[in-house]
Amino acid sequence: MKPLSTARNVMTDSVLTVSPEASLLDVLRLFVEEDIHAAPVVGDDGLLVGVISSTDLLRAQEEEHDTARSTTDYLRGLLEFSLPDWSEDLEDFQDRLRQRTVAEVMTRSFVSVASDAPVAEVARQLRENRIHRVWVEDAGRLCGVVSTLDLMPVVERLAAGS
Repeated sequence: MKPLSTARNVMTDSVLTVSPEASLLDVLRLFVEEDIHAAPVVGDDGLLVGVISSTDLLRAQEEEHDTARSTTDYLRGLLEFSLPDWSEDLEDFQDRLRQRTVAEVMTRSFVSVASDAPVAEVARQLRENRIHRVWVEDAGRLCGVVSTLDLMPVVERLAAGS
């Protein structure tokens, strides 16, 4: 049975990454095609420099239109079909996304752990930061991600008493 004591033992090592120079349109397409909501941003040197999420994309669009709505209000508007003005011209919307880069809107602060960090530390980071994923690094280079779902085998083993 595989040991589940460190981040490396429980992480997912095949992580889709994006470049800081990628356009927001490329990121939006990636999110839709891969059914993901966030991706680590990795520089040419392989170092993790930030995270881009669907929330960042929404926030960027809101900032462009100088509105003060929260992401929750924005999503509520989408559900109520009260879309902002930009939605009326899809081509214009795509052009604006094509012109902006990930570096402009990514979140530069992120939570990461070393690959040899104990699983208990990973769980603590998830809980204390109220997040769903922790990036795993070796010498600053991204090597994986641990999500709350990745921790389920650990929980199952603990519950089974092994």
